[in-house]
Amino acid sequence: MWFPTLTFSFLSFSQTENKSFNVKLISETVQLDGALDEPFWENADGPHDFQQYFPSDSILAKNQTDIKMVYDNTTLYIGVTVKSIGDDWVIPSLRRDFRASGNDNVNLVFDTFNDGTNAFMFGINPYGVQREVLISGGGLDLRGFNTAWDVKWKGESKRYKGYYTAELAIPLTSFKFKEGETKWRFQCYRFDMQSNERSVWFNVPQNQLVISLAFMGDMYFEKPLGKSRTPIALIPYINAISEKDFETDIGDNRLKVGGDAKVSIGNGMNLDVTLNPDFSNVEVDDIITNLTRFEIGLPERRQFFTDNSDLFGSFGGSRDANPFFSRRIGIARDTADNSIENRIIGGVRLSGKLNEDWRLGFLNIQTDEDIENEIASNNNMMFALQKKVFSRSNISMFLINKQSFKDYDFIEREDEYNRVVGMDYNLASKDNSWFGKFYLHKSFQPDDKKGNFSSGAFLGRNSRYFNFFHDMAYIDEEFQSDLGFVPRTDIFKTATSAEVVFWPKSNIINNYSFELFPILTWRPGLDFKQTDHDIMLNWNVNLQDQSMGGIGFTNSFIFLTDPFDPTNTDGAVELPGNQGYHFNSITAAYESNRANVFAFEAETSVGRFFNGNRFSFMGEFNLRLQPKALISLALNYDQLRQPAPYASADLWLVSPRFEFTFSKSLFWTTILQYSNQRDNLGINSRLQWRFAPLSDLFIVYNDNYFVNTFVPRYRSINLKFTYWLNI
Repeated sequence: MWFPTLTFSFLSFSQTENKSFNVKLISETVQLDGALDEPFWENADGPHDFQQYFPSDSILAKNQTDIKMVYDNTTLYIGVTVKSIGDDWVIPSLRRDFRASGNDNVNLVFDTFNDGTNAFMFGINPYGVQREVLISGGGLDLRGFNTAWDVKWKGESKRYKGYYTAELAIPLTSFKFKEGETKWRFQCYRFDMQSNERSVWFNVPQNQLVISLAFMGDMYFEKPLGKSRTPIALIPYINAISEKDFETDIGDNRLKVGGDAKVSIGNGMNLDVTLNPDFSNVEVDDIITNLTRFEIGLPERRQFFTDNSDLFGSFGGSRDANPFFSRRIGIARDTADNSIENRIIGGVRLSGKLNEDWRLGFLNIQTDEDIENEIASNNNMMFALQKKVFSRSNISMFLINKQSFKDYDFIEREDEYNRVVGMDYNLASKDNSWFGKFYLHKSFQPDDKKGNFSSGAFLGRNSRYFNFFHDMAYIDEEFQSDLGFVPRTDIFKTATSAEVVFWPKSNIINNYSFELFPILTWRPGLDFKQTDHDIMLNWNVNLQDQSMGGIGFTNSFIFLTDPFDPTNTDGAVELPGNQGYHFNSITAAYESNRANVFAFEAETSVGRFFNGNRFSFMGEFNLRLQPKALISLALNYDQLRQPAPYASADLWLVSPRFEFTFSKSLFWTTILQYSNQRDNLGINSRLQWRFAPLSDLFIVYNDNYFVNTFVPRYRSINLKFTYWLNI
């Protein structure tokens, strides 16, 4: 991990000269084998003359990509020819949904509603491995890049000397679009590892993200597209589980049955239905060392929540006051205040485009009661409505309600329901230089309707040489969103970034930047006493070999209102509350080119920490034995030294990972996670057989041990079968 350069892309469209092509209607049969030998490919039109995005953004790509497209009544067919200087393709894995950076691949982006806000992306590599992504928020940042989305389509590749070809067959039902549409916006970007080059069809300046929907050309269909006839998708599952909790000495063997259904409503709306869903850990969450006083949010991976997820999860400020965080659903606190799984009985989710200007989202999920752990059965509902305004901005409003409809003697009146309403305005200027967000939210609890506000304002400007933004957030002490991510309340917070970027004419350095980034926090409930600040000065550099690095200095201040032990040691003497702590630190980071056979990234920092000293090291090391194996090691070490009587600690987080892809349908992944802060050694080993498109058989083994005594903590084995059936 390195210091991120604060560079943004925008929702508005590029001012570059437009590029376009025509998509012909065919009646021939397509044999999907990766070879472009059908006669109609000779006369098909499509994108060509790719521009270089890296290391330069002002010349044609050295190794060109040629794309041709045709369609029939049901399917969009794409033929791709990818030229290179050799045949030494970089392919870390044969598993679907690969990470694009650091390997050879080509990605096609379709903005089917021509709004520069949402898009569908499909990618393929020289071995025919597929990926699909939903892009939201105009591709403003990677939070709008959803790789958890799955949809049925086909793709095959063939490798030749100095190039490879690929054929893609994407059912029109995989897209959403307006009936009678004749034009979509389109972009394509490619990673060429042998030439150290990234290229795009529609030119994108390097100060923008390559996924930005601001920079796209047009594709014109020969005849208007008809009504989308998306089939109903049924996704049932069966999960046989054998588990034992060694702390309570309780074992269990059970069989779970349930599933999801996906129903298309018109050309723009999706209805998702789930019944007794299984959200067991076939893919385990990453453990994070936490030295703060606050909760850390983890990404949503559950398929039910992925489509149009930005309609629900993009309100407010993602770091300080997000009113809806879908991972809250299905998790509850037991009587010992531990987080445990709370079974979801079922739910529905309606989302998508009503028309060219309006989007709608509605979610309703019922969770089960757990009397033994004093957990109520709750109804979890969110309604969201978004209206496009001006040319590229939008205004959104929402209502969230979490409520128990049954009287429980262990539920206090103030916890019977929680409601949040709010409105957000997302700004994107026409000339691609200004962007912003403004929001006002209010929560309601029984007998508590005054105040309870959360509000914020964000405004930024971007150019090739100068980036600036200012962010403000106010969260009232009584503001509460049970379905949200709000790490702390009673704050007024500002964050300001001013960055200057230099682009030297060098064979070594692509660009470097200097950034001043102060973050200041006040507590309104303490007469606006300043309780926190981090004032950062960073120097970041991007090299021509696609490696990067940085050095930073941070001056910090934390006023502890309550006693706190950063080591989280049982029985330790806590640092006194009602006292301020000043400390400084220096950080250095480096990330190598991810295309290397052995690639790594590392970050180290040293300095004061509260009233002691801290030395930290974070690293990730990857060895590629392509295309069958990828071996990696994540390592975090924090050395905390405090004067007596306060606790000192050496905190280790070690996580080796072994991925073996025997074919494009058979994968074996094993992850070990050792954390002495959590007193846990976890083992997750998963064998996955994709026997049909988006249909899998999993065998998953989980094992957890206490670190200090190395005795078993929890163990389970799952046999899970899931099948995607279109009817």
